[in-house]
Amino acid sequence: MSDIKTALVTGANKGLGYEIAAGLGAKGYRVAIGARDAARGEAAVKRLRESGIDAFAVPLDVTSDRSVAEAATLITELDVLVNNAGISGPTGPGWAQDPTTLDLDVVREVVDVNVYGVIRVINTMLPLLRRSASPRIVNISSSVGSLTWQSDPAVEVGPIMAAYSPTKSYLNAVTVHYARQLAGTNILINAACPGLVATDFTGFQGRSPQEAAATAIRLATLPDDGPTGAFYNDEGVIPW
Repeated sequence: MSDIKTALVTGANKGLGYEIAAGLGAKGYRVAIGARDAARGEAAVKRLRESGIDAFAVPLDVTSDRSVAEAATLITELDVLVNNAGISGPTGPGWAQDPTTLDLDVVREVVDVNVYGVIRVINTMLPLLRRSASPRIVNISSSVGSLTWQSDPAVEVGPIMAAYSPTKSYLNAVTVHYARQLAGTNILINAACPGLVATDFTGFQGRSPQEAAATAIRLATLPDDGPTGAFYNDEGVIPW
């Protein structure tokens, strides 16, 4: 096996995913840029290479079994998987999703990307990760997925997003069950909250993607005795 570690970041052609990939690349990782649009993936790779980072494009639609399987054939070694690809679904005034009027097709679409897509990618990439000496999985979650905070009137949790927020609670639960199943192995899996990030996902509100990428990068590069099955932001552990 190569001495150079390889990281796959889904949804990495722009925004937060791009900055996570850039940060890992700056640490010496070879980064696979997972992107649904092949041309945008190649453009991101070009930018990363121009900054001295070893990167390559991997066409990847997390909602497609075939696409994820084909992506796995393009990656011969894998040490880090960052599941960053995600969508919010349509929102109303105030960036809200009213549960009393929610279109179930919207819910299905958001769950398909934010939860089923993560499970699909993890399970497909696990054979590669198991061959790594120090495999790490990071699921990009959100504080809006914290049931503790969402149910506490004293905590400011933003607008009601009845399609998006529950997918992050679901993702958090899935992360815990992967950690339980993988206990005793060398695979560490955790959830990361980047906070409100200034990307097209949020209408460019929030902090810079470079700053927001820090927690995911830290979890992706944990030492072998690091935590697993936990949920973090910059300040530490977030309550489930």
